Amino acid sequence: MFEKEDLLKIANQKMPFGKYQDRVLIDLPEAYLLWFVDHGFPKGHLGDLMQLTLEIKINGLESILDPLRKDGP
Repeated sequence: MFEKEDLLKIANQKMPFGKYQDRVLIDLPEAYLLWFVDHGFPKGHLGDLMQLTLEIKINGLESILDPLRKDGP
């Protein structure tokens, strides 16, 4: 399960490394997140958030985060 704070983080936290560094988690391409399914998500809370982000994207629910974004969609 997740906490409401997790949704706020997904809507506003930036990816700290890699090809999409500095991109907000919800803005990461689905294909990039799917790569981690095969290769392993980062350990810890970031990996948990990335997995939740993928679930949101797979289910087409990105728009539920729009009101939570600090900079708008």
